[in-house]
Amino acid sequence: MSKTVLVVEDDAQNSYLIGFILEKNGYQVVTAADGEQALVEVEKHVPDLVLMDMLLPKMNGYEATRRIKARPETKDVPVVALTAYSMKGDREKILESGCDGYISKPIDPETFVSEMEEYFRPL
Repeated sequence: MSKTVLVVEDDAQNSYLIGFILEKNGYQVVTAADGEQALVEVEKHVPDLVLMDMLLPKMNGYEATRRIKARPETKDVPVVALTAYSMKGDREKILESGCDGYISKPIDPETFVSEMEEYFRPL
């Protein structure tokens, strides 16, 4: 059975590229364009991993991550930030929100899947 990844990304091109790469590598992909939609999709699908853009409309990735991690059903789902933020203190802020790690944007299509797979919980 393939693993499900929720991609939370408001940029349609980024969302398409990430989804394409993941599906090509055998993953089921669910998408959300903002933090509010991410919470709905997490409830419906309980993914194996969430890739979370941090700068989102309606509800940012920090708050969406906090809410995902606060729910007993989803507290153990790994959330990985997808972010272009690389300023001093950004990494700490991302991890404090509950993210298990982060992958810098723009993503490298050659290494993206292996970077992401490091965050799956061991079975």
